[in-house]
Order: sequence, then structure tokens, then C-alpha cells
Amino acid sequence: MITATGFNELKDTVRHLEEVPYDVTRKTLYTAAELYEGYRPDDETSYNQCFDGKVYEQYKAMGQHAANVNELLARTLHDHCIHTALARFFKEHDHRRCVGVMGGHALLRTDRMYREIARLSQLLTQQGFVMISGGGPGAMEATHLGAWMAGRTAAELDDALSMLAVAPSFREKGWLRSAFEVIKRYGQEEYVSLGIPTWHYGHEPSTPFATHIAKFFENSLREDNILTLAFGGIIYAPGSAGTLQEIFQEAVQDHYLSYGFASPMIFLGTEFWTDEVPVYPLLQRMMETGKYKNLLLSITNDIDEAFTVVQQFHNTNDSTATL
Repeated sequence: MITATGFNELKDTVRHLEEVPYDVTRKTLYTAAELYEGYRPDDETSYNQCFDGKVYEQYKAMGQHAANVNELLARTLHDHCIHTALARFFKEHDHRRCVGVMGGHALLRTDRMYREIARLSQLLTQQGFVMISGGGPGAMEATHLGAWMAGRTAAELDDALSMLAVAPSFREKGWLRSAFEVIKRYGQEEYVSLGIPTWHYGHEPSTPFATHIAKFFENSLREDNILTLAFGGIIYAPGSAGTLQEIFQEAVQDHYLSYGFASPMIFLGTEFWTDEVPVYPLLQRMMETGKYKNLLLSITNDIDEAFTVVQQFHNTNDSTATL
């Protein structure tokens, strides 16, 4: 039997669930149009009035670790629904053909590595792979730009990059507007990519180039999903602390063959990963001494070589990989 106090608490919970600016019973992943509903490219400040902006403001107001149990319940229900929507997504898309890209959010659109990532993603998407990233700016955005531009010429990709160069960093005015301008000029409905951003890092805008967006409140869920779903391998572009975390988190999964097999770990940027941030020699040494087992390591500056590693792994494991 529910007491009067308990009934009032239940009413407060229901009221809070109805008042949050997001749907706690959502059935599908987000699209960029939904996240940015209310945003007007001619007015940068309109982001604060769009859906994504309102949710982030609520998140900040209630706190990252909200003391309000009703708020925590609302976020948990939302994230559960997004997780369920991801499962539906992979009923339509083969998780064995899902390839992740990890790298720094601060990578400029004008950087050579940005174009390399976009071109590699374009090549893989054209071969039927589904690209996945953390769904933010920098290397993540380059991933989804490449997938969006699949089927286009090198000249068209360069034109898109030129349009984006007006705002090289997500911290600059015009970053979001220029992305929507590229989408308008190069509209497409054939190719898909999956972005998995989080309101935990809400100051980093979600890239609108991702056709499917699984945006979470809980960053740990987001990180786990990115690494777990990239059965086709992960490409590591230069990055900092977050990218390093993802490297060792993936190494643990591969070491223990958590899903029955190991996926390729491809390091893009030989000098960076051997000298500037010498993770690759460390992983090699740990493999030689038996501290790590089963890792499929490769390193290159050549996107064609990275593409070949992914393709060969898929051809070898297509019939044996199971979820």
C-alpha cells in the first residue's frame, strides 16, 4: 500500500519526468535535425534555444552528479532508451562492418590529418562499412564528414573542406553554421554513420554530419558503446587523454577476447604514436613479454594501408564473428 507521503513522492517523480526537456521514452536514435531543432544558421546564439542547447542547460543546472533523484531517474530512463535504440540500429546494420575512429576533439578542420581521416572514412563507407565515433568535433567530425561525402569526388571533398575552413575550431563562430552549409550543398540519403556523443561534454557540439546520433548523459555508457560496437576495428588518430583511455580500454577487451575475437587496433600517425606519445612501442613490448595477448596492432601514415588492414580483417572474419 502506498502511503500519502509515498504517493506525493510518486507524483513529484512523474511531474519531473514530464517537465524535463527530453523524452524519457524515446524509441529511436537522434538525427541532427532533431538535436538542432530551433537552431538558425544565421544566428549563432540560437543554439541556446535549440533542443540540444536546452538539454545541456538543464544538465548543467541540475549538475553532472545530480542530487535530485528524479533527475537521475529521468537521465537513466533516457539513456536506457538510447541503448535500446542502438540495438535496433544494429538489427539493420552489421556490427561486424562497424569501424571506429578515435582522436582529438581539438583537431582543426584545416589540419592535414583532418582530411586524411575524412578521406579514409569516405573510402570505408563506400565499401559498406559503418563509421562510428564519439560524435563531436575534431577527428570525430572528420569521420562523419567522410562518411557523408561517400560517393563524391576528391574535388567535392576538398570543396567541403574549404567551406568548413572558415571556422577551423569548434570554439570559433561559424563552426556549426558551416557544417549545415556543407550538408545543404551536398545532401545525401544513401550513406549512414553513427555518432555517440554525450551531454557530459556538452560544450563540444555534436557533429551534424552523423546520420544517426546516440547521445547519452552518462559518459561511461557512451565510451563503452563506442569501443564495444566497433567490431570491424578501431583507427586511432592523434589525440590526448581521452584517446589514450580508449586505447587501453580496447586493449583489455581484445586481450580477454571479450566478444570471442580481437579487432584490429590501427594507429594513424607513425611519428606521433612512436615518439611524441610512444604508446605503440609500449603495446608491442607488452605483447612481447606476455602482459597483453591477442592484440592486432598496426601503425601507418598511409590511409590506403589502414583501409587494407580493415578490409582484410573483415574478409577473414566475416563468417566467424558473432555478437
